[in-house]
Amino acid sequence: MVEVSNLGLDGVLEIRVPRFEDARGFFSETWNADKLAQAGVAVDFVQDNHSLSRERGVLRGLHFQMPPFAQDKLVRVLRGSIFDVAVDIRKGSPSFGKWVGLTLSAKEWNQILVPKGFAHGFVTLEPDTEVVYKVSAPYSQPHDRSIRFDDPAIAVAWPVPAAEVILSDKDAVAPLLADVETGFIYP
Repeated sequence: MVEVSNLGLDGVLEIRVPRFEDARGFFSETWNADKLAQAGVAVDFVQDNHSLSRERGVLRGLHFQMPPFAQDKLVRVLRGSIFDVAVDIRKGSPSFGKWVGLTLSAKEWNQILVPKGFAHGFVTLEPDTEVVYKVSAPYSQPHDRSIRFDDPAIAVAWPVPAAEVILSDKDAVAPLLADVETGFIYP
């Protein structure tokens, strides 16, 4: 049975799918379009991405793509754990600039759906963490944007201190949300 839980921001969902275990290991359908559609989640994914972060404290984000290449993302962890964050970046939204976070782990086997109109990021909570995520639009460099992970107006409560995070060069110079044209208008 698929479990879908609203995380408090419009369309940001935690998804749990069954995992069947025996002496050999386990089996799980991590994405089944028909079953998820019956649970109210209908997204057409076109690309899968896979990242490995060698160290605890690798922070990737906050990222999004502007329309017409906006992406829904379904994120899960294959090994290790992350603290995953979605930030509402839809101008005029009652929750604009608000965030929600969720710990995802291989042990818990949970996933997060981050819809279009939200920036996404995560920080690794242990070494050698592998993350896989589906997206509903292909990568488009001209539409790719970042927002500063420690923007004080958003104030994400990352579980790793800012002085300890490991950032890409791109994320280290990302602008504040107030300085970014997101391309998303609410509703």
